[in-house]
Amino acid sequence: MSAEVTLREATVADVPRIAALIAMGDAKSPLDAAAAEAEGLHPAYAAAFRRLAASEANHLFVAEQGGRIVGTYQLTVLPGIAERGRTRGKIESVHVDPTLRRSGIGAAMMRHAIATARDKGIGLVELSSNKSRTDAHRFYERLGFARSHEGFKMALD
Repeated sequence: MSAEVTLREATVADVPRIAALIAMGDAKSPLDAAAAEAEGLHPAYAAAFRRLAASEANHLFVAEQGGRIVGTYQLTVLPGIAERGRTRGKIESVHVDPTLRRSGIGAAMMRHAIATARDKGIGLVELSSNKSRTDAHRFYERLGFARSHEGFKMALD
């Protein structure tokens, strides 16, 4: 890694770059990624950020390197009854600039997520990953995550 990675809570000013990182992860071509970067602060992203920022249970972080946002993730605190009331943390929307993958940014973000979870009294962290992202699965397993459940989704909108 060429420059140090720092992590901090996201601000509304970071939302365009966060949205671009998410789109770049889904992009089929560099042109798609460039369009995502140019999209700017779409009203839907701004509204989503406001809801997230207003929630004490949700925390959105960005990774910066050389003054540029190169990664993002969200940590959600989930109190529960299971496992004698153990509080869980869900790590989601993990995205690293595709041109910088395999440079240690993702590992730095996961170390940060785990440390933040511990600081918040979380006893177990969990995450899910698209079945097609086999490189990501190997990455999470190298960090100590274990495959434990099969996930299901249902779109309601």
